[in-house]
Amino acid sequence: MIKKFAPYLRNYKSATILGMTCSALEAVFELLIPLVMSYIVDVGIQNRDVEYTIRMGIIMVLLAVVALILGIGAARFAAVAGQGFGAELREAQFKKIQSYSFKNIEKFSTASLITRLTSDVNALQMSVTIGMKILVRSPFMLVFALVIAVTISAKLALVFAVGIPILGISLFLIISRVKPYFTKLQERTDDMNLTVQENLTGIRVVKSFVRQAFEKSKFNKSNEELMKASERAFSLTVLNMPIMQLVIFSTIIAILWFGGNMVSIGELEVGKLTSFLTYVNQILMSLMMLSFIFIMLSRSIACGKRILEVLEEEPEIVDDSIHDYQVENGDVVFENVYFKYDEGSEEYNLTNINLNIKSGQTIGIIGGTGSAKSTLVQLIPRLYEAASGSVKVGGHDVREYKLHTLRDAVAMVLQKNTLFSGTIAENLRWGDEKASDEELRLASKAACAEEFIEKFQDSYDTYIEQGGVNVSGGQKQRLTIARALLKKPKILILDDSTSAVDTATDAKIREAFRKELKDTTKIIIAQRISSIQDSDQIIVLDDGKIANIGNHEELMKDSEIYRDVYESQQKGVAIDG
Repeated sequence: MIKKFAPYLRNYKSATILGMTCSALEAVFELLIPLVMSYIVDVGIQNRDVEYTIRMGIIMVLLAVVALILGIGAARFAAVAGQGFGAELREAQFKKIQSYSFKNIEKFSTASLITRLTSDVNALQMSVTIGMKILVRSPFMLVFALVIAVTISAKLALVFAVGIPILGISLFLIISRVKPYFTKLQERTDDMNLTVQENLTGIRVVKSFVRQAFEKSKFNKSNEELMKASERAFSLTVLNMPIMQLVIFSTIIAILWFGGNMVSIGELEVGKLTSFLTYVNQILMSLMMLSFIFIMLSRSIACGKRILEVLEEEPEIVDDSIHDYQVENGDVVFENVYFKYDEGSEEYNLTNINLNIKSGQTIGIIGGTGSAKSTLVQLIPRLYEAASGSVKVGGHDVREYKLHTLRDAVAMVLQKNTLFSGTIAENLRWGDEKASDEELRLASKAACAEEFIEKFQDSYDTYIEQGGVNVSGGQKQRLTIARALLKKPKILILDDSTSAVDTATDAKIREAFRKELKDTTKIIIAQRISSIQDSDQIIVLDDGKIANIGNHEELMKDSEIYRDVYESQQKGVAIDG
């Protein structure tokens, strides 16, 4: 795992090396202080040599100052490396997610991806920031303090032969037990984030259905499960502290007992016993800090595995075309296309699709719920990949284009309209970031959006809240259509994108398409036959298969499905009238 994460520290190599060097040197200078102190006691004070005592005292203060400066440097460089590592890791995950196809994204919940980008990265970032210092300083101090302690009194150092194994065994048992609980803890964090996200995103639905009590109950359940997972994980980790303290205090008592006897019989000097106790404290503190970092690393490993799942997920659709084709026109051809979402499924969502759409044509698509209308059009810009057969755009198989080139030539207004926080103008310029104000106005006019934009006090500078919650469904649809028109696409796909506008506005939008987008292929998925009635061709889908193709008049004669839908809608109009 370390090898896999090491590249994200590459840009912070200098800070990492400097941080580790400062930590090691800090430990060296701290280790020298007790040694100097023993000389002060055994030589300066015992011989009543004031000059020697002052001189050694100054050296001791200088050592402490240098250790302090090195400690500050270590903390500073560790922070730079840790924060930089976290930023690189977040960027790598976000970039990888952008390369996912729809099928890849469906493997992870949105809440889980957010947790992996935030909480999981923070855990690894903390391990680097704190661990970089402790993992260098503590082993270094442990080994050298132990060597010096043995040098002072090998006999007294035998006490460690009992204490250190007890600490090591205890730490091993705790870490081996707690590791699975940290994985479960992160999963419960995912669930908690999902509950909160769904509630906040759908708060208007919650309130309109008076489901606050249900949502509170669901939140309390997620919150309680997270609390229990945290309790299970941390109730084990906290055992480390009392075990540590028991061993530390027992070791100190044993050293005072045996060391005191050695001093009384003249086998050991007082200053050396004092410095030995200081080294004992440093050894035991080093062990305690190492145990803390190992427990922290056990959680980081659980988080790291989740992050690697994101980074190592192979995009189902790869931009590996060796060609540099440009989309010359809006011709679309489906040849014996089959598709299914789940590779293990026996049934195909689309079966034997054969279509030939000429550039500039207006194509209507109609069918019942679950007939795979949206799936069909999403194969055109390669949001999904056909299982077999081929989809051609502008005379070339879609797999022969660079993804950016293909998708830049196809403007798609999805069934679920999405606006982003920012002004109306900023949202529209997603279609063309260099679009002039006049181009914004013309696209908005074609989408029948200008009529309500001009009524806003700030016009195109009106701020859109996250998700477009401060505009109506119909206004949102018209803005997303205007955004798509600004791309000046070869192919325009509207996936039931005028369902929230009235029939008169729908007719105006289609009329604008006829006038302004003569060379653009227009593919319109609709539930209302009036929205596609004047199309050049209408495709009737039934259970993932093409049931009929023709214009309105032909389908009224030949397609029972189409005729039934038309008549039922006409009856609805008559009743409404």
